[in-house]
Amino acid sequence: MNRPLPALPCRAWARAYDRDTLAADTVAAAIVTILLIPQSLAYALLAGLPPQAGLYASVAPLLVYAVFGSSRVLAVGPVAVVSLMTAAAIGSLPPDLRADPQGAALVLAALSGAMLLAMGLLKLGLVANFLSHPVISGFITASGLLIAAGQLKGLLGIPLDGHTLPQLLASLAGQLGRVHGPTLAVGAATLAFLFGVRHGLAGLLQRLGLSAGSATLLARAAPVGAIGLATWASWHFGWAAGGMKVVGTVPQGLPPLGLPPGDPALWRALALPALLISVVGFVESVSVGQTLAARRRQRIEPDQELVALGGANLAAAFSGGLPVTGGFARSVVNADAGARTPAAGVFTAAGLLAASLWLTPALYHLPQAVLAATIVVAVLSLVDFGVLARTWRYSKADFAAVAATLLGTLLLGVEPGLVAGVGLSLALHLLRSSRPHIAEVGRVPGTEHFRNVQRHAVQTSERLLGLRVDESLYFANARSLEDRINDAVATRPALQHVVLQCSAVNAIDASALDSLEAIDQRLREAGLALHLSEVKGPVMDKLAGTPFLRALGGRVFLTHFQAVAALAPETLQARAGTPPAPTDAARAAAEPGVTR
Repeated sequence: MNRPLPALPCRAWARAYDRDTLAADTVAAAIVTILLIPQSLAYALLAGLPPQAGLYASVAPLLVYAVFGSSRVLAVGPVAVVSLMTAAAIGSLPPDLRADPQGAALVLAALSGAMLLAMGLLKLGLVANFLSHPVISGFITASGLLIAAGQLKGLLGIPLDGHTLPQLLASLAGQLGRVHGPTLAVGAATLAFLFGVRHGLAGLLQRLGLSAGSATLLARAAPVGAIGLATWASWHFGWAAGGMKVVGTVPQGLPPLGLPPGDPALWRALALPALLISVVGFVESVSVGQTLAARRRQRIEPDQELVALGGANLAAAFSGGLPVTGGFARSVVNADAGARTPAAGVFTAAGLLAASLWLTPALYHLPQAVLAATIVVAVLSLVDFGVLARTWRYSKADFAAVAATLLGTLLLGVEPGLVAGVGLSLALHLLRSSRPHIAEVGRVPGTEHFRNVQRHAVQTSERLLGLRVDESLYFANARSLEDRINDAVATRPALQHVVLQCSAVNAIDASALDSLEAIDQRLREAGLALHLSEVKGPVMDKLAGTPFLRALGGRVFLTHFQAVAALAPETLQARAGTPPAPTDAARAAAEPGVTR
């Protein structure tokens, strides 16, 4: 059931806003602001943009999301995967359109915002369902590896070119002789510190007497201390003069308000990348929002999230930013720090605005190697090779989707890899559903239940064939049902009735309806009758408006037991047959309560 979108979700929490909530939101905002300053700079550099673009993208979008977002704790801004996709989209442009990367990022944000807003107004939140979890896992894992590989240039102080793993590795091989020793030392030390903080500092602080929550928050804020120390050391020892790359001048001032470039060729070239960024960003944001909402027994509205993220991206496009979405790390920190409402995002935006006005000169000497290390540590937590083993054990089709997405992204790039994964997932789904499981069923002795004759000792009749179709019927699988019935008719001379148990059929399309009419016609010509049982209400409503039911040679029964009792009553007294010896998989699946 579609519910209308609330125009201003902020009214729900603003009415009950009190002093305690204000204090909690303010504390959370202070902690998140400290985290976001270096993170925003790093993700802007990852996207190939000036560092201040990351700060700008973390101000206006937060304000818009606070008004329209349905999550109480989601923090919107630049994130690693979307920044990588932004860099890839800009890098794939023709040279004449690539001259202004900041303008291209604004166009991407504007297109993404418009697409998300349109999908929200059309209530297309279900678009997230087309990106399966295996595809998303493979894509994020591959993206994490690509991001980490791309940051080697900052950690080693060398130039690297390319947007795929082979390109990056080939470029790295050609530049190894130019590694800058001091940059490598600073990058390696920062990596060691950040990994140590991530995996050991919280436990150490708890052993020293801090609560688990305080220890976790301090551990997450500790990287800011490393950034401050590295910046001071860079200034004090003059590392920039020695060849180490630093952030450099970050302009002070408010985010610049203006329109994205109006070049139609640029907008056309970025339309498909913007669509992919929109979908990936929405899926990531909704996943994070739903996870955090479940912790507090709250809920989010996917359609409203489309509207809010669309508005946030449009705000980024008009304020010098880049595409944004809800970030996992910052949202978790926001929630753990005690944020109660989106007002925490407003206070965070105010903190980042203050940083843009007064703190940017202090960032001049910040080594880029430190930001690169920050990105590497953040994205490696996204890498999950375990998904390959899990999907291999459970579903070879899902494994194929994961592997195709992962390898496609690493070898071809983020956009082709994602398209390959989604395309293969949809193709495998069509392949699976085109070969539906059609089980011959018999009565479990002493009950009104019917189960697969291959798995259970059941009662059957030579005069009646009961088939359960475990799939909706549509154009791709209708022929499979025809073939199964034709084979049964050809091999069972005593057969008089065919009953389709439709308990698992949720829909019948026009092609499948034509097939059912053809099956009924053939059976009547052969002196047999086609019957239906356990047809679901919505399916029955659709069939009721067609000639099929009026011309049906048999009957429609409420339950399969009623069909058997009416058409082959001797089955109710027959002794159960002996099914074939089941395989190990079938034996396990046939345990009570597991299969039908």
